[in-house]
Amino acid sequence: MVPAHHVSRRLTGWAATGVLALGAVAGTAPARAATVNPGYEIKNLLVSQEREAQFGSLGFMNRVAKATAAYQAARQHVDPGRAPNPNPCTTVVICAIDPRLNHWRRYGGIVKPVLYTARSGATLSGHVWATKQGPAHRPAVLIINGSIIGYEQIYWFAAQALARAGFVVMTFDAQGEGMSDQYGQAPDQQEGAFAGTPFIGQTHDLGGSGLPFYDGGEDSLNFLLSTPDDPYRPVPSRTSGTSHAAKQGQRVAAGLDAGFDPLWRMINRQQIGIAGHSYGAEAASWLAQSDPRVKAGVAWDDLCVPVAPSPAETDALAQAPINRTGFFGMSRDCFGSPLSQTPSLHTPMLGLSSDYFLFPQPYTSLPDPDAKGLGSLALSQAGVDTAQIVIRGGTHYEFNDYPNGLLPASRRGIDLTTWYTLAWFDKYLRHDPRADQMLLTSRWRSDSETGKVDPSHDANLYSTYYRSRIDITLDSGQRFDCENLRLGCAGQVPRRQDCGAGAFSYLALDTRRVPAYRCS
Repeated sequence: MVPAHHVSRRLTGWAATGVLALGAVAGTAPARAATVNPGYEIKNLLVSQEREAQFGSLGFMNRVAKATAAYQAARQHVDPGRAPNPNPCTTVVICAIDPRLNHWRRYGGIVKPVLYTARSGATLSGHVWATKQGPAHRPAVLIINGSIIGYEQIYWFAAQALARAGFVVMTFDAQGEGMSDQYGQAPDQQEGAFAGTPFIGQTHDLGGSGLPFYDGGEDSLNFLLSTPDDPYRPVPSRTSGTSHAAKQGQRVAAGLDAGFDPLWRMINRQQIGIAGHSYGAEAASWLAQSDPRVKAGVAWDDLCVPVAPSPAETDALAQAPINRTGFFGMSRDCFGSPLSQTPSLHTPMLGLSSDYFLFPQPYTSLPDPDAKGLGSLALSQAGVDTAQIVIRGGTHYEFNDYPNGLLPASRRGIDLTTWYTLAWFDKYLRHDPRADQMLLTSRWRSDSETGKVDPSHDANLYSTYYRSRIDITLDSGQRFDCENLRLGCAGQVPRRQDCGAGAFSYLALDTRRVPAYRCS
């Protein structure tokens, strides 16, 4: 069989054009073949089984079961004014909890649970994160979860990593997810119900309601930035224009809801970022451009372009170029948005995606190598800093920490995701010049931990089917444009100079088993 690295070059080979400044391509490859190499595709599909193998021990699964049972028990003991059931955590799957991330305070962390009222009148549940040690004022990042089984806890891996790196972070359950209410308050009971579930909801011709992510994201951003002098007050509902501020006030007075962000003193209000996964990525892509408070964004599968009117979820997914021969990913245009005006593109955005979508579906012909980077390319055309990273053999679940192995994912995709997310916010929120070294790293082209478990022993995490790219202005003022990170570009930084500590691991960072990733 042809060696994997030769196959990968044949599958992604293309001539380098339009590469500026430091980004001259280091090498090119033969023209792409018309059909997929079946042997290579079988091994690429097997990459999505790597995380399951990692979680296979009986001892670990027993720990997951105990943590999950405790979570489910907590769901049954909510106050009488809340109604988090039914939702996917009880009606579709038992939402598994990673026990390794339940000890944040033990490692010098601060985490505060919060409840607050959405514009629909639903009570939302969330947490704010930071570390005891660190600067007095820090950038802040809001994380918007995904739909259906996008409960808050599976994004704690990123929240804790960002907090460890010196950010204040907020995670929350969108309405209809996890510990947040399924329904709003009268007369807005149906506003935002059934988060992102196709064919259920009032928005976009039964294409699935995006309100819990777009409106819920903005409501949560308002809460993140609330203070004692400017306490959180929900804006009027979208459906009826009703204000549910009275409910928020009553629950605050009763000691049930938080009147403002308990970590408000730590936040530098000029350095606000937003990240999201799946439907949350759609909302993050839009809110990053429409909300002037947001200075940088990260979209975990996938970065999209705001358009108005926004297409329905079902229409957008059906019309995506990569879906015409199979269900492999999202569309370029943001879907399910209730917002009526298209914002200009001006906020730096990082997108991360993977070869496959919800589940590994074999390719029978080669896809358009730019199909997963259309949002990023649109930002480049608008002159906005952007990057798009596509994980080889990965799926839609690279971007969450689902610890029982039931959802397919690669072994190292979650670590790559954490690395680039930290670097992006370091650059565009903290304005740390050392972030360029992380973003320009070549470490993910030759990751030894990947090589150990990969079916082809290929240590390169970047997709062979889709181009991974980065197009940014460096701290020096020079432009760096690399249109094929898998092959590499001149000007990239070797691993020994990229601020990393050995084989980077989100878990090691979250549990303080290694020093911080920053350059000394």
